[in-house]
Amino acid sequence: MQRDSELVFNKSTLGRNLKEHVFFSMFRAAAVINGLALLIILFFLIKNGWSAISWEFLTKPPVDSMTKGGILPCIVGTVYLSIGAVAIAMPLGIGCAIYLNEYARQGLIVRLIRFAINNLAGVPSVVFGLFGLAFFVTWMNLGVSIVSGALTLGFLTLPVVIGTSEEALRSVPDTYREASLGLGATKWQTISRVVLPAAFPSMITGGILSLSRAAGETAAIMFTAAVFFNRQLPDSIMDPVMALPYHIYVLATAGTRIEETRHLQYGTALVLIALVLGMNLIAIVYRARLRRRV
Repeated sequence: MQRDSELVFNKSTLGRNLKEHVFFSMFRAAAVINGLALLIILFFLIKNGWSAISWEFLTKPPVDSMTKGGILPCIVGTVYLSIGAVAIAMPLGIGCAIYLNEYARQGLIVRLIRFAINNLAGVPSVVFGLFGLAFFVTWMNLGVSIVSGALTLGFLTLPVVIGTSEEALRSVPDTYREASLGLGATKWQTISRVVLPAAFPSMITGGILSLSRAAGETAAIMFTAAVFFNRQLPDSIMDPVMALPYHIYVLATAGTRIEETRHLQYGTALVLIALVLGMNLIAIVYRARLRRRV
């Protein structure tokens, strides 16, 4: 009887270990496939676009029907739009997350709000672009400008910021809140001085994700902020700009000499990826420093 029970136990343990090994192998394979896909894309872009990278390419405006010159106005426009989008999305997203997680009474209305936010995250970017065109450009009379594009991108990335901010607030132990309230602090003092400092490093993740998405969007800015060609750098937030993703689209589909600009297309894409990685790296370093302080 004892041998039979030991045999059954060993078989069940072996089965669990086998399942665990299979699932972990699948997870490792998924990670390797994603890593290889990224390396292949980078290799392809570097191979085809490295010849276009030069100091002139990075510091001069495009000339000769955009077949020569550089992409400086596109770089500046992308930076302005990305930073503007994050500056709009982060305060609104964090404020919404604080209300939903700390103040709102959990019930049907809150569930409906979260359902609407989740659905908003799945709306195609071209719909946000048409919304920005109708609301910011036309109705608010902001015109095709940096501020219209930044507002549109801010609303586009808002669901991501709300979701990550809520998860960051949930990760703060309730004992932090109870200890602060027990010492006589008000609810707002508890949130602003205890909960937010503990959750903010994780909230930066939402900012990183929104920054990456805002920098790479084309449909959302082609109606609200980006123009086909502009040699001048913007003087104010009311000026239209060139942007790297829209410039790639123009070179690849609407240029007068598409084949002649093929290396410029890949070079611009390579600069866009490098710019996004650079901005993300700055945010990641800042987040790491905040976590060490906490």
